[in-house]
Amino acid sequence: MTKLTIVANIHANPEKTDLVKSELEKLVAITRAESGCINYDLHQDNSNPAHFMFFENWETRELWQTHMNAPHLAAYTKATEGAVAEFTLNEMTQIA
Repeated sequence: MTKLTIVANIHANPEKTDLVKSELEKLVAITRAESGCINYDLHQDNSNPAHFMFFENWETRELWQTHMNAPHLAAYTKATEGAVAEFTLNEMTQIA
């Protein structure tokens, strides 16, 4: 099976940008150590600091699903409750 690419966009409420950034940064090292994680890169928009983006590649969708159900993601969701204005996630396949 072809690897799975994830593009996740997180828009923090402007007054909660620092909180969301801090909580997102906590996810990086633990996720990079997970089985199936090829890369897990966090970005912050240069003109809108409340916009964050993860660019991720996973060996399989099943391993990504395991990640999505991991305790550290549940902790992130709880810690940022009410602080995220918008979240979009795209599952993608590289074609070229």
